[in-house]
Amino acid sequence: MAEVVKLFRTWTSPFALRVVWALKLKGIEHETIFEDLSNKSPLLLQYNPVHKKVPVLVHNGKPISESLVILEYIDETWKQNPLLPEDPYDRATARFWATFGDDKVFPLVWRAFLTQGKEQEDAVAAAIANLKFVEEELKGKKFFGGEAIGLVDLAFGWMVNMISLLEQLTSLKLIDAEKYPMLVLWMENFSEVPVINESWPPPDKLIAAFLAIRGR
Repeated sequence: MAEVVKLFRTWTSPFALRVVWALKLKGIEHETIFEDLSNKSPLLLQYNPVHKKVPVLVHNGKPISESLVILEYIDETWKQNPLLPEDPYDRATARFWATFGDDKVFPLVWRAFLTQGKEQEDAVAAAIANLKFVEEELKGKKFFGGEAIGLVDLAFGWMVNMISLLEQLTSLKLIDAEKYPMLVLWMENFSEVPVINESWPPPDKLIAAFLAIRGR
């Protein structure tokens, strides 16, 4: 019996995009169901009744929610092209940095884009401070785990195009080669991988979507 893999997502979600990348890196065929979050489908609400959000991966009828959880499920289910290292300490370290990105970097960058004045200044300062930790972690590496893309790279992948688009729409400058040479190099290396590069949403549509969110 053939496996059935479905991914509920929106085209704008960076959290869903990391799941798309993982499936492509593993060579897993899947069906994409695009959701309208202003009018969520009964299936999405059925599969993710707790958070009612995307992404949701449905594998042979069984739903998995939360993007980092989904990445680990994909890695444990399909062993080819592993996303996490074998060593327990290295696996724990990878989980730490993936969570750090979601909890301590993404929210601050998003807040810096959505706010103004003192609140924006505070968000930018905090984001810059946390990005310095990321810079240190990348020293001497092509990717976070070494020479191949892994879970942490997918978790931070949103930075590669989102930050540059947000910088185009504001006067903010969060990342430059002088302050963050390793981070900028990582972004270049990551974006050059065909599986990654071919999956980006159209930038003009993303800009329009970001402007609409900022306006609200």
